[in-house]
Amino acid sequence: MTDSLQQGIYHRIKRYDSGFELHACRAIGGGSISRAWHFAGRERSYFVKLNWAACADMFAAEAEGLSALAQAGAVRVPEVLCHGVEDGTAFLVCEWINLSASGGGSAAMLGRKLADLHRCTRPDFGWGRDNTIGSTPQINIPGADWCAFWREHRLGFQLSLAAQNGLPRSLLQKGERLMAALDTLLAGHRPQASLLHGDLWGGNWGVDEAGSPVLFDPAVYYGDRETDLAMSELFGGFPEAFYAAYRESWPLDEGYALRRTLYNLYHILNHFNLFGGGYAAQAGGMMDTLLAEAG
Repeated sequence: MTDSLQQGIYHRIKRYDSGFELHACRAIGGGSISRAWHFAGRERSYFVKLNWAACADMFAAEAEGLSALAQAGAVRVPEVLCHGVEDGTAFLVCEWINLSASGGGSAAMLGRKLADLHRCTRPDFGWGRDNTIGSTPQINIPGADWCAFWREHRLGFQLSLAAQNGLPRSLLQKGERLMAALDTLLAGHRPQASLLHGDLWGGNWGVDEAGSPVLFDPAVYYGDRETDLAMSELFGGFPEAFYAAYRESWPLDEGYALRRTLYNLYHILNHFNLFGGGYAAQAGGMMDTLLAEAG
């Protein structure tokens, strides 16, 4: 980070926290998309994300999503202080939370709190603005029909990107067949439009100093609550205590195991679009499972 960028962000922080005095600034480990920094003060500190100036809208959408999750009051998320562009760099500033590894008790607490979050509903699926899943645009145009929403703005959108990114024609043809079979696969399933974290994998939660779970890095929208549960089972999954506590709070509907594959196909296609490689074969196997079930 350049001195001018550091000073610029520091002065932005001071607009909202006039008593903040910067004592140390250090780079910290982050995700594969944005850089992360710790702005440490004597009494409080801030977490700062940085990216290209073109990513300013991505950070604005993330800030709005975090605010929506906070307003739900179900589970702790970092409080947003400010965001914008400084010295040609997009930034997002949130409160600093000292996070530790999760345990069974905190995982169970997260399961209950996630069920509470999912009880925040509205009539339409989607969101008031588009955001991103990873660095991929996530289209959130509201609609009342869940199957149509998933076909057009989730599965269809990722397949369209995959066609541009070299997904084999045989898999694209399977994707087209799967799009046509969605009415069958989702027949009789009438989910509520629940407030979702949207990117709920194991790397996007931790535990604060009081032992309470914290969610971060969301891709918020209103959708089938099962999509959050489904993604939580990708990439290593969550502790079993999390799932047991969620099911105790709000049992899952019959047929979840099949829909889990459908919902996670969205994320696997997104990983193909972001990283390529073996995700194409994984997506193909998931499509085969779903098409066999659809008949």
